[in-house]
Amino acid sequence: MPARVQKTDAEWREQLTPEQYRILRDKGTEHPFSGALVHNHADGKYCCAACGAPLFDSETKFESGSGWPSFFQPIAEDAVEIHEDLSHGMRRVEVLCAACGGHLGHVFPDGPRPTGQRYCINSGSLSFQEQQDRKE
Repeated sequence: MPARVQKTDAEWREQLTPEQYRILRDKGTEHPFSGALVHNHADGKYCCAACGAPLFDSETKFESGSGWPSFFQPIAEDAVEIHEDLSHGMRRVEVLCAACGGHLGHVFPDGPRPTGQRYCINSGSLSFQEQQDRKE
């Protein structure tokens, strides 16, 4: 399990953009198809925008048509935490960064093989580290 990152609300507000804070700390969401990483197809790792913890690998990203970056599994079993979310009159499963507790999005049981899961993640909760090709 990743080391737990703990910061005050003031520290998070200073570090994150207003949109990142709204998503990661206030459990907000971005409008579908508006996120910078929705159509990203580069090879690399998707990390938490708040603490930098690796969350998803580009090899697990797929086009779900939902309007948010979608992955069929996290980079490691302990990279994310899931919690029941009963907000907005719905029953959903919330996905949080295991390292800092930041809200990432939700997971649904309608994804592709091999897991059948669709981790529907806000672009604003992610940073992307492109894999550098070291061929010479």
